[in-house]
Amino acid sequence: MTIRTILVDDEKLAIQGLQLRLQQHPDIEVIETCANGREAIRAIKTEKPDLVFLDIQMPGFDGFSVVKGVMEIEPPLFIFVTAFSEHAVRAFEANAVDYLMKPVDEDRLADAIERARTRLSEKRGLEEVEKLKNVLAEVAPDAVEPNEEDEAGTASGGGRFEKMLNVKDRGQIFRVDVGTIEHIEAAGDYMCIYTGDNSLILRETMKDLERRLDPRDFQRVHRSTIVNLNQVRQVKPHTNGECFLVLGSGAEVKVSRSYRDVVARFVH
Repeated sequence: MTIRTILVDDEKLAIQGLQLRLQQHPDIEVIETCANGREAIRAIKTEKPDLVFLDIQMPGFDGFSVVKGVMEIEPPLFIFVTAFSEHAVRAFEANAVDYLMKPVDEDRLADAIERARTRLSEKRGLEEVEKLKNVLAEVAPDAVEPNEEDEAGTASGGGRFEKMLNVKDRGQIFRVDVGTIEHIEAAGDYMCIYTGDNSLILRETMKDLERRLDPRDFQRVHRSTIVNLNQVRQVKPHTNGECFLVLGSGAEVKVSRSYRDVVARFVH
């Protein structure tokens, strides 16, 4: 699988250095390089790449402006490249595959590319499934899809859930007892894990992390938030059918209307 890639950076040496490192990854095909945000938007719309390495700090249109500028089409995957660590959170919010600090470390680059490969493989797999479903709808309209609840029951019948999580953060590996986790917030493909006295960042999607945690204890209460129900100390009603959960540390987490049934489990 060839990954058609565009590099965007206003520093010529930065692009040359990245091109040199990408030569170690034969499936990465650099089809275009851009020196500013306007060039990048035109190139992305014209070439429709799979992946873009995007500098954040550029004159005029910065990296985040580029992302906004291509939202009208099906956007590629983005790996942000920056010399400033404070941009990391905004990179998560922009749903980047990953972000790399300058100067780019070869191991981190390889890690980011592997994440992009996985995302592209999943995306293409979903597209193939949709095509197959459309064909089946035409040739076998009476075919019945498996019941999701039955599948879930089968999967969880003998399933084991994590008691400890290994979290690599800030160059260290932390062993986290899942019972001490109060809540988890999603930021793109990263999870911010909050315990009573600490917070750690885990490179994992919410969907994958949910599979590893016991659903009797950990429940989604918002599109981007998972809460440990054992840590809930108080429920505070809010407007429009929403409410806040007060956790053991005193932190408050909003429960959206879509997840009110979760609150009902321990309110009644």
